[in-house]
Amino acid sequence: MVKNTIQRDRQTRVGLVLATTPVGKSLYTLGKALSNFAVLSAMVSVLAVAAVLLQLARAEGGGLEPGKLLAPFIWVALPAMAMTAAIAVLFETLPVLRGGVGNVIYVFAWATYLGLSGVTGVNDYMGFGVFMHSMMGALKLIDPSYKGGFALQAGPTAHATKTFLWNGVEWTPQVLVGRLQWVAIAIGIAWLAALFFHRFDPAREGALWARRRRKEAPEPAEDRPGTIGAPAARAATVQLTPLVRTARGSQFPRLVVSELRLMLKGHGWWWYLVAASLFAASLVVPDVQARQAAAGFAWLWPVLIWSQMGAREARYDTQKLVFSCAHALGRQLPAVWAAGVVVAISTGGGLGIRLLIGGDWRSFAAWLAGALFVPTFALALGVWSGSSRLFEALYTLWWYAGPMNHAPGLDFMGMAPARFGTAFYLLATPALLMAAYLGRRGKLGYA
Repeated sequence: MVKNTIQRDRQTRVGLVLATTPVGKSLYTLGKALSNFAVLSAMVSVLAVAAVLLQLARAEGGGLEPGKLLAPFIWVALPAMAMTAAIAVLFETLPVLRGGVGNVIYVFAWATYLGLSGVTGVNDYMGFGVFMHSMMGALKLIDPSYKGGFALQAGPTAHATKTFLWNGVEWTPQVLVGRLQWVAIAIGIAWLAALFFHRFDPAREGALWARRRRKEAPEPAEDRPGTIGAPAARAATVQLTPLVRTARGSQFPRLVVSELRLMLKGHGWWWYLVAASLFAASLVVPDVQARQAAAGFAWLWPVLIWSQMGAREARYDTQKLVFSCAHALGRQLPAVWAAGVVVAISTGGGLGIRLLIGGDWRSFAAWLAGALFVPTFALALGVWSGSSRLFEALYTLWWYAGPMNHAPGLDFMGMAPARFGTAFYLLATPALLMAAYLGRRGKLGYA
């Protein structure tokens, strides 16, 4: 939601204008963190209003007490949003974390931090420890034999035999200072980001980017033959060669190969080495759990390839060029989808081959449904959002809950038993394809 502020200034070239002003780097990064905080705070405000409405609608516990109801939003949610806003700015100033890799790393770091805070019970910036300590303290007053332990679980459980009354967090000065310290830390992170911020200086972007720009830089007009600026072309008459259709047969396979080359462009040999290793591990590893883990990571590895599906035109501002081509809707969009499916089958094919060899047709059908669903999901989100971040965030969370933790219904690889899992993903695939088609059709009208 907010990890795009510096990138937006870079893409719109507003950053070049800001670089000429007296605005310092620290003031700039602090301002970006504050704007991120404003966006996230608006979301928290909506949740707070919804909490008041739900309290009035359900009439729980008598009358409305705004202080007790809104205190968690003020002292827990807002400091958490301040930290998130500052971390987003810091990620945007670091070379590796500013892209899709940073989005995936943040999801894993957030999940790991949440798990550790639940175990240790520290005053984490998300406020989990605040509620945990309060509940554990209330339970010890009722049951002195309680030795600690805390877990969150959705749905009914057979282990719950008793309930106890919890009157909420007691907002003591110690608790409030502990929450405010995260606001101070967020300000420090935003200031730290200024140390890595290059102030939109192209010379500070690194040698790799400089070499890439030199390769992609167009040749000067006066040095190119056949241009208006070339001396030899000034007296010559330019004649355009008529476009003649010489190729026979379907051009769709060539278009799929072209889209596949665009997806894989820029990946070094090490990327293919890791993909091949995961493919081999999911095929030959004898241990079932290790093989399933390798297969799961095999479909996480190309997340940055899938995330550009449907959003590449918006990212590189080529909508007018691509959308004005012949059959842009009937050929180019299906070619992008087919290339994404090829990536899914190629990277995760080790598990598919293993299932075919073992004759496990039910699991193979579930795997095939996942191979069709994942790129379709990426294409639909890319077309409608025009960005790769939405798919990177949602898919990483879905992958973590499904293939990695075998949540029934969320495991699109079919490794967890689910009654309607395969059928759901097979039905979701054409629905998402239709959504991508309609979204692209609407954008073609404005190209």
